[in-house]
Formats: sequence, C-alpha cells, structure tokens
Amino acid sequence: MYYLNEHLVNLNRIFDQNSREDYIRMDLNENPGGLSEEFIQKVLSTITPELISKYPDQLVFTQKLGKFIGAEVEQICLTNGSAEAVRYVIEAYSRPGGKIVSVTPSYAMYEVYASMYGRQHIPVHYNEDLTFDVENIIAQIKPDVDLLIVLNPNNPVGDVYTTEEMDRIIAAAKANEVTVLIDEAYHYFYPYSFINYALTNDHVFVTRTFSKLFSLAGCRLGYIVGQAADVAYIQKLCTPHNINAFSMRFAECIIEEPGMIDALIAKQHEGKKYLIDELRKRNYEVNAKEGNFIFIKPKSDADELVVKMKREKRILIKSYNGIGILGKCLRVSTGEKEIMQKFLSAMDDLDK
Repeated sequence: MYYLNEHLVNLNRIFDQNSREDYIRMDLNENPGGLSEEFIQKVLSTITPELISKYPDQLVFTQKLGKFIGAEVEQICLTNGSAEAVRYVIEAYSRPGGKIVSVTPSYAMYEVYASMYGRQHIPVHYNEDLTFDVENIIAQIKPDVDLLIVLNPNNPVGDVYTTEEMDRIIAAAKANEVTVLIDEAYHYFYPYSFINYALTNDHVFVTRTFSKLFSLAGCRLGYIVGQAADVAYIQKLCTPHNINAFSMRFAECIIEEPGMIDALIAKQHEGKKYLIDELRKRNYEVNAKEGNFIFIKPKSDADELVVKMKREKRILIKSYNGIGILGKCLRVSTGEKEIMQKFLSAMDDLDK
C-alpha cells in the first residue's frame, strides 16, 4: 500500500508563485531598498571559480560569526534561513502529539510546522487593544508542554519582552522542563537581544536571520545559537553542505564592513519614523511598535487597496483581518525614507 504522511493531507500552505520583480516590496518584511549596488559589486568581485566549484566551507564563516555575536563555534548551527532553524528545533525538541505554545498572531510557520509534524499548537491570544499579558504565556507553560516559541520583536504586532518578563518565562520553563526558542528575526530593529540566555542556559535557543536588516532574503541564511550539547542535535538534522557559499560570502562582508550595520539601522529608523509621522498627520490610525513593519487602518477597504497598490502603483503590501481594535488593516514593511515617500504618495492617490 502506498504511504502518505497523514499530517500533510489537511495541512494548509500558501505558496506565492507570482513574480515580485520590479515591484516596491513592502509585503514580506524584507529591506525594500536592499544593499547598495556598489557593495554588491564589491562582494561579487571576490567570487572565484574555486568558491563556486567546491562544496561550501562553513568553518571560517562560523568562526567570524561567533566572534561577531560572542559565541563559540560549537554553539552555532547555520541554517537555510531562520525558518529552517525553527523547523529543526520543533523536530528535535518536541514529540509527536506534543504541545507547542506561541502567541498569536505571530509568524505563521510556527503553527504550520506544528501541524506538519503532528504537534498540538497552543495559541496565546493578544488582547483586543493589541497588548498581551506575559501571565497568559506563563500560565500555558506546563509539564505536558514540550516547546515555547517567543518572537522578539513579534511580527506582525511588534511587541517586545522586558528582561523581567523573560526571566520569569525562562524560570517557568525550567521548572516545567520546557524548551524555549527565542526567535530574533527582527533583533536589529530593536536594541536589545536575549542571546545571552541561549549562551548560558540549557534548552534555550535563539534563532536569527540575514534576510531582514541584512537584506539577504534571496541568499537564505540564518542560524541558531544555544548550548553546544543542545545545538549538536540540531546539527544532526542538517543536510550536508546546507549553506551556500554566496550567502556566507555576502554575510561575511556585511559584518566586516566598518559602519555598515549601523548605517542600515539608521536608514531603517529614519524611514520608519518619517512614515509614521506623515501617516498620523494624515489622521491615519497606526499601530507602530518595534520591528520593520507597522499596521495602518486605511480609509478605504484594505483588501481592495492591496489590489490597487499592486496594479496601479507596483507596490506590494498585505492586508490582515481581525487585528484587535483595528479590525481589517494593512501591514506594511518599512525601509529607507525615499521608498516611504513613494508609498505615501501612492496612499494619497488611492486611499480615499
């Protein structure tokens, strides 16, 4: 008899196969401006026939990354984007039928992976005013839970955890022997990291990506940090040579380029502040916390506005429904000021 994984039968997946080339991309939390052409050409000039023809070497890059983030090589596992890292943690540190807790709304793949592997996803919902109570998270940390996932800052709402809140979460997880994954995909848009928790505690992981601020979504590079003994099990799940040479070369050049990361952060903050200020001058209701994204309550129907933006202005944005007191609204990725100006001009024309 032919076999099919039963968990895939009713698994709902959305694959956007539409071309996004030559659009202003404000729909997937990428950096819409990307890296400078000058920098890209500088990196490409270092690409050699040997780099392409041989299997990629991870050690040198991992050593440089470890120095950059303050971790040992054995505490780092490189992955094909941080989404793969999340998947590996779920596969390694939760059991079939086991419970995985995360807030909602949040990154959709937490729930998708839970379904894919036959786990139970336990959602902790936001309040109507788009705040959440850490007490509600802690209340779900029980002995029958395998894994807790917290995204900090959380996409799409932008909330963050305080040190006091994270201390309580980690303490509750330890008391109940629950593994904790802290997803820091948007860390560089927010000046505080919890990576030290992963470097000093068993069964605590931090995942990060080069797709967002570092503007390498097309290269697919992420990593997971934790205790060496815990990370070793994640490493066993990786396919051989899972990270391509191009992604590591670009990432290496970014972290070694003097002032580059600070410049990327400054551009993002300038553009985001400009957009928020201008929207509020126009009397828009805006939910803007941390991260490179905001919610906007449009004057017209959000779904229709998404279609008009794409068709008439070649701008990609997203609509969300049921976002607390905002109801149906737009989720817009932020970026440098010049691109935010183009988006505002489009809003002035279309949202009436």
